[in-house]
Amino acid sequence: MLEKYEQTLDQWISTIVADGDDDALFASGYLQGHFAVVLSEMEHDGQTDMAALDQRMQACLGQATRELEDHDYRLVEQAWHTLRSAIIA
Repeated sequence: MLEKYEQTLDQWISTIVADGDDDALFASGYLQGHFAVVLSEMEHDGQTDMAALDQRMQACLGQATRELEDHDYRLVEQAWHTLRSAIIA
């Protein structure tokens, strides 16, 4: 399952690199780093379910509220919702 998450991320990033604007590139790059850490932690802990991914990504978004300006945070949050939808599909 983790491979599916990673493959979906790679496809999503490829689309954004090809078609995205500066905001989309920023948000996807920021999210990509956190997503990679989350997948690594999940692999280490033997977790593969979507609930664990959601929980860990919500913690990352909580961190993002402290690191980013409001506008940038909204971009990252929206990017996560888009990526999450692609994973579920």
